[in-house]
Amino acid sequence: MHKVFYFEILKIFSKWRTYIGFIALAVLIPLIHAATYFEGDKLLEFGTRGLKENFNMTGNLLNAYMVTRVILQSLYIQIPFLITLVGGDLLAGEATSGTYRLLLIRPISRFEVVLGKYLAGLFYVATLIGTFAVLSLGLGILIFGTGDMLVVTSQITIITSDDAFWRLIHSFGFSFLSMAVVYTISFMFSALVENSIGPIVSTMAIIIVMTMISLVGTGFLSEISPYLFTTYMNGWSEFFNNPIDWAEVSKAVYVLVGHLIVIAGFTFIYFIRKDILT
Repeated sequence: MHKVFYFEILKIFSKWRTYIGFIALAVLIPLIHAATYFEGDKLLEFGTRGLKENFNMTGNLLNAYMVTRVILQSLYIQIPFLITLVGGDLLAGEATSGTYRLLLIRPISRFEVVLGKYLAGLFYVATLIGTFAVLSLGLGILIFGTGDMLVVTSQITIITSDDAFWRLIHSFGFSFLSMAVVYTISFMFSALVENSIGPIVSTMAIIIVMTMISLVGTGFLSEISPYLFTTYMNGWSEFFNNPIDWAEVSKAVYVLVGHLIVIAGFTFIYFIRKDILT
């Protein structure tokens, strides 16, 4: 089994499309850091102008923790597409190149083949999220330093520096889980079709439609929304509430894990029973 996983990792990282996500992050995140470095004081002044009339605000508020949280807000917009580029090609790419039969004549079961590919894809997702964390938080610490985190939403929250770090780590962990669901959906479509474009388009279409349903949330849609994974994709933001609503976090984790198990289970069963013609 470990050999299948190892060779699938090599196959994933031998394709140029795998590096599109890393290149995008390596360009985008430093640009955000640069823009924040030169214009951040103005943005911070604009965002806290009402607070300074009533509070004496001191310390380094424009710090790595605050900037990382801002960058995280774009996660569900940019990362899913980058993930589907790889996830949608893992099985469909074999069909496109006509190597399905060659792949399956090896002395391993279909279950081992699909499991090896699935775990290799999850490794790619983890690597991408890890790169996201290092570039946003690690580079941010080098540029801006650390400090207390000011969170302005429907309420004003000040999170101490020590507390902010572990909350961000938990946020990236939750982000991995939500992106793992996106990857699993693209992997499922990759098993259903014979070209890698279909899984990419289908996965993004599902995300867009479900996101619209989650945002509208009125009438009968409000009954559906709590069961959609898109409702909880932005759940990382729960870690910046004070106190953290652990019941809400647990609910989000249960729903996402439930989606992951059901979709992955269907994909495994379908692929094992699939009639490979080419």
